[in-house]
Amino acid sequence: MYSNNEVISYLQANRILALKLDRAVYAVGQQVKNQVEMLEKGATRLLYYTSCFTEEYKDVCRQQLNEDLRFSRGVYRIIQNSDVVYHMLWSYFEEIFKYKTHTQLEHIKKALMAVNIHIAASSLTGAGFALAVATSVRIGVNLSMQLSALAGKSAGTAATIGATYGLIQKAADSAHRLSIQYPAYYSALYMDQLEMMYFLIEPAFERAGAMDVQWVSDSDIANIITKMSR
Repeated sequence: MYSNNEVISYLQANRILALKLDRAVYAVGQQVKNQVEMLEKGATRLLYYTSCFTEEYKDVCRQQLNEDLRFSRGVYRIIQNSDVVYHMLWSYFEEIFKYKTHTQLEHIKKALMAVNIHIAASSLTGAGFALAVATSVRIGVNLSMQLSALAGKSAGTAATIGATYGLIQKAADSAHRLSIQYPAYYSALYMDQLEMMYFLIEPAFERAGAMDVQWVSDSDIANIITKMSR
């Protein structure tokens, strides 16, 4: 499990994001791929900004400016020592459990206990169970953001700017996918100004099949929680 300090150190050391071009030539595999993709995303985003004065791209520019602002608000939450990961997990489970009956919650709890995951819920209400599950998952979850594979020391101002916008574009792409895959959860994060931070936990959600939770059985929900916790 990582802490806010890791995220803060990452953001500070890289001025939000600074691509490690000075060592990229020696990197292999996924790290090189991630670095190249980040530069491409940043270059594309900056290209749209250079077209802001044309009528054709005004809507795109407004959208990007809004994304930049919302990204900065999410970063501010992290720097203020807010556990955004816990909050995003809680929002996710709150959305899942708010329409569940006491019997359904009891079934999920027993299924989790069967695989040695104990949820300390004081009462089996949707809200109480969401808090308890979020706490349990947050303690055990392994949300590897692979920060070292994303970025490192900057090779120069141009690379820093390009890579910064590459990260914002990555966050925007992630938020857009979420809006399509799980609109209700996206709306919940948007209300909390955290949808642009979803990219931090998206890999873990993908591994657990967390977006399938809208259509699966209570037993499958317990299985998703188990995957997220390990």
